[in-house]
Amino acid sequence: MSKLPIGIQSFKKIREDGYVYVDKTQYIQNLLASGSVYFLSRPRRFGKSLFLSTLEAYFRGQKDLFCGLAIETYEQQKPEKEQWIEYPVMKFSLSGGSYSTDEGMERMLALVLEEFEQEYGIPHFHVQSLRADLPVWLKYCIEQCSRITAKPIAFLVDEYDKPLLENLSVNLEQEERNRTLFKGFFSVLKDEDAYLKFVFFTGVTKFSKVSIFSDLNQLRDISLLPAYGTICGITEHELDDYFQEELIAMAAAQELTAAGCREKLAKVYDGYHFSENSPGVYNPFSLLNALSDQRFGRYWFETGTPTFLIQKLRRSGLAVQEFSHGVQVTEDRITSFHAEDDDVIPLYYQTGYLTITGYDREFQEYTLSYPNDEVKYGYLNSLIPAVGSSNGMQNSVFSASRMVRCLQDNDLEPFMTMLMALLASIPYHEGKAPSNEQEWQNVIYAIFTVLGQYVRTEVHSSGGRSDCIAENDSYIYIFEFKQDKTAEEALRQIDDKGYALPYSAGGKKIVKIGANFSNKKRTLDEWN
Repeated sequence: MSKLPIGIQSFKKIREDGYVYVDKTQYIQNLLASGSVYFLSRPRRFGKSLFLSTLEAYFRGQKDLFCGLAIETYEQQKPEKEQWIEYPVMKFSLSGGSYSTDEGMERMLALVLEEFEQEYGIPHFHVQSLRADLPVWLKYCIEQCSRITAKPIAFLVDEYDKPLLENLSVNLEQEERNRTLFKGFFSVLKDEDAYLKFVFFTGVTKFSKVSIFSDLNQLRDISLLPAYGTICGITEHELDDYFQEELIAMAAAQELTAAGCREKLAKVYDGYHFSENSPGVYNPFSLLNALSDQRFGRYWFETGTPTFLIQKLRRSGLAVQEFSHGVQVTEDRITSFHAEDDDVIPLYYQTGYLTITGYDREFQEYTLSYPNDEVKYGYLNSLIPAVGSSNGMQNSVFSASRMVRCLQDNDLEPFMTMLMALLASIPYHEGKAPSNEQEWQNVIYAIFTVLGQYVRTEVHSSGGRSDCIAENDSYIYIFEFKQDKTAEEALRQIDDKGYALPYSAGGKKIVKIGANFSNKKRTLDEWN
């Protein structure tokens, strides 16, 4: 069995310590051939940091680390004196550190500049006021290094947006302060072209009003380009080429055939698309963990869904079932994020909760929906307790296993009690009308979709069929929900619309449940 690089972001460590490395070095060749200033957006735990580490090793001329990789052939085709040239590298890794205080980001940037001075023998720049002098200090380091080494610099920034995302919806004043520091610091690069060999920024989101996108006119955003659709993540072919033994071992552990194991891996972890026609890719963090543990876990959700994503959804009033049905968006809507807007779609796409699942060339519209089961069910599991008030509901109120057992035994009293408790816990929001219609619909949808992992369900938001149909080996449950009406009216609709007719000849017992949601009581006030 191979050594799997779970959570390892150092290219040097992976290559020297014998871990599996999925070769992405051909993309370095493509980047060098088509420009010099780039931005790449990908979700967390998708390999951005590893790719940046690979770039760092390449520009440092660490030839031995690339033995047998695609970029080695590219270098061998150059004249000998131009092969594996070492350049100075200035790298900012912003994924670590805390940026919720006034000095957090200043200290991180200053630390990188100090280490850069020491590495290249640059006389120390004496700072009077850290925030005011940081841009001047950066300019000084770039120009002094180029003078000392007689070479341009490779300038790499990993997770540039961490200082902004960390404060989003939590400390907007600090988020704005960090954004202002960005503008002053990185705008220096605009006038330093002559001293820069290569510039590469990575991040989860593309924030609007951040200077790197407005000031660096030559910056090329490759996030949606088909040529770079698989620059991060693991493709189906790469799974075959690099992890065949692990796949066979996992199949045996799960008592599946190799084909069956591959099919389930794809259903749970594959399905990310980052352009209109790029191959699907697996979330590498989840896939490697699954192959290592030989089980299907929810590794991407170990830390849960960020609170600000749930808050954004609640403010937007968006029906969460749209994520399953597919949301149509234009390219400009998903390529940048406006922190002050309530539009959740750009953020949900950029953070990996939605991905490209279709493209209409005539209207140039993308269709976005969940990439796979890990994301879909993990997110909905996070949504259910998150919409409840911390005082009115504990996470234990919702238990998928308990609710499924109730349906298996046709024990509706505890099932409906748990459902009522969840809906009763949804708080009012400041500045909103006293109506939770969309939120309780979102919760009901999430509950039945999660239950759909264990019982067959159909959830519909309007007309044509019942709100929910749940089916197991013995029973077919037909649910209809009304608002500020009566349970009897809901039951009558089931009969009037003939929702039960398609199931009447199946031999299973049909159970009809009508329920009414009361805005005044803020829960289901009756059902039968």
